[in-house]
Amino acid sequence: MFKLLKFVLTAIIWLIIFLFIGYCVICVLFPIKYGDEIIKFSKKYDLEPGFVCAIINTESRFKTDAQSHKGAIGLMQLMPGTINWAVEKMEYEDFNYEDIQNPEVNIEIGCWLLSYLKGQLDSDEELMAAAYNAGIGNVRKWLGNKEYSKDGESLDNIPFKETADYVEKVMLYEKVYKIILRTDLYEIANN
Repeated sequence: MFKLLKFVLTAIIWLIIFLFIGYCVICVLFPIKYGDEIIKFSKKYDLEPGFVCAIINTESRFKTDAQSHKGAIGLMQLMPGTINWAVEKMEYEDFNYEDIQNPEVNIEIGCWLLSYLKGQLDSDEELMAAAYNAGIGNVRKWLGNKEYSKDGESLDNIPFKETADYVEKVMLYEKVYKIILRTDLYEIANN
């Protein structure tokens, strides 16, 4: 009887350790910062919050001061030309470039851009992710080429390895973020 009790207690301790390690891994690999802003602008621009989290994690790992070697800025890694175009189309009043590292401003502009891509690409998140990374012009070109798209509606092959890897990563991350956002992990991760 004592051996059975000892075995059960040991199993419970190992289960707790395993769950704790799993939680730590999830929090490190899939952080959620600025959750209120993400949910607010996802709702405003009719986007899946998990998709927005996946884009941000892939782009900047939730670092507001992130800057790419190509000049993309902030959480959602927005290029200066894209920012100018989006701000004009959004009729964003009193925009100041110093505000682009403000999470609320960056997330709103990034979500507006994703919403624009959603409207242009029939709500296909894989195409949206590809266009966010490589530009909508490239995605349209690929969709029109039988080598990359058999049906002209989805991509069978993405010719840019960086973009192919990016899309794969975003789509995987979105699945994890959807689970996190539907559970108590969101409340823990957002603090």
